[in-house]
Amino acid sequence: MRFDIVTLFPAIFDGYLTQSLLHKAIQRQLVEIHRHDLRDWSHDPKHHKIDDRPFGGGPGMLIQAPPTVECVEDIERASPVPARRILLTPQGRRLDQPLAEDLATSPRVLLLCGRYEGFDQRVLDILQPEEISIGDFVLNGGEVAAMIVVDAVVRLLPGVLGDELSNFDDSFSRGNRMLEFPQYTRPREYRGHRVPEVLLEGDHGRIAAWRAEASLQRTTQRRSDLLPDQANTNKHENSPDFG
Repeated sequence: MRFDIVTLFPAIFDGYLTQSLLHKAIQRQLVEIHRHDLRDWSHDPKHHKIDDRPFGGGPGMLIQAPPTVECVEDIERASPVPARRILLTPQGRRLDQPLAEDLATSPRVLLLCGRYEGFDQRVLDILQPEEISIGDFVLNGGEVAAMIVVDAVVRLLPGVLGDELSNFDDSFSRGNRMLEFPQYTRPREYRGHRVPEVLLEGDHGRIAAWRAEASLQRTTQRRSDLLPDQANTNKHENSPDFG
């Protein structure tokens, strides 16, 4: 899979691209990350300016349409694989796990990182990108949001995780759209908190049932909006022992 990231600050990604599972995925050629400095498409050869004041007045600056549109068009011509255009913006569709799973099926994703007051509207009108938000808040730029999109998608690609089932039962994921069940490791007891006995007995059927019930109870308590209507009305008189 290939990511093209259009940004005014490509160096922001230096550390991120050289760490952990993403770095290993790049080394193993499971994913390509290409950064593109939008200033390289500036129509101002002296100062490489790509922003200007908004027509009609108002605070801040807007990223101009010509360098942005021409940048995206040039990038897309560099590879025969069609790019799925994504604009990171607080006005977009909220990123969730099903959307990340959908993006993971795309062979190429192009991420537009805004700055200042955003892009000239004609960028959206001409390029018609999908608009994605990571939440109802405003960042200084789209770079952090782009990292989140890359992180959420790359871990879904075959071969990136050591265990292919690792991303199947995560919270919100394909095998479990609810919150994940509690998990434990050694020691069996710490400061009076014990691991639930059912997890120590080796009965995989009982463990699976406990985990399903624990996941349902945790989701009911914390994120009931994730539950089907019939599950929302279930009282669950026998709650699992979380230890």
